[in-house]
Amino acid sequence: MCKYIDGDDMYYLKIYFFYSILGHLVESIVNPKVPSGILYGYWSPIYGIGVMLILLIYHMIRKRTLSRQKRIVYLFILAAVIISSIEAIGGELIELFCGRVFWNYENQLFHFGKYTSLRMGIIWGISSVLLVYVIHPFLKPLIRKIPDTLIVVLASLLVVDFLITILHLKGLIL
Repeated sequence: MCKYIDGDDMYYLKIYFFYSILGHLVESIVNPKVPSGILYGYWSPIYGIGVMLILLIYHMIRKRTLSRQKRIVYLFILAAVIISSIEAIGGELIELFCGRVFWNYENQLFHFGKYTSLRMGIIWGISSVLLVYVIHPFLKPLIRKIPDTLIVVLASLLVVDFLITILHLKGLIL
């Protein structure tokens, strides 16, 4: 185990990297013509962040004395709103800083600007409920088995990837 990060913190980094890579893989399969993110590595950090936020939301909801049905409804609504907001802000930031548009929902009914829509909010809400109640409980034992050393290597590579991306965007490297 890494002596600077205790086991619980390392577990959250494992979740982050696992879902960043899984999200990149799924997005590459679902939409192979559009690049998954602006980084060079085989990851999309926004998925890792999104999953961690969804799990945090779930843990906050779980602390309340609510029926399972109410927890599911609250999780669905909160995740739909929060993840859609992240999607909208992320799309705007990528366009602002990179001059690129990776997705555009203006052709969908009930779109909110270019980067999110009611349809995507519903998809994020359903995905979040499935993640919390089906996917993550199934994958949790696998995630826990990821070697800490691999996470340290991935974290180092991610920092390098961010630096190269920034230098490239600034025109300092090709």
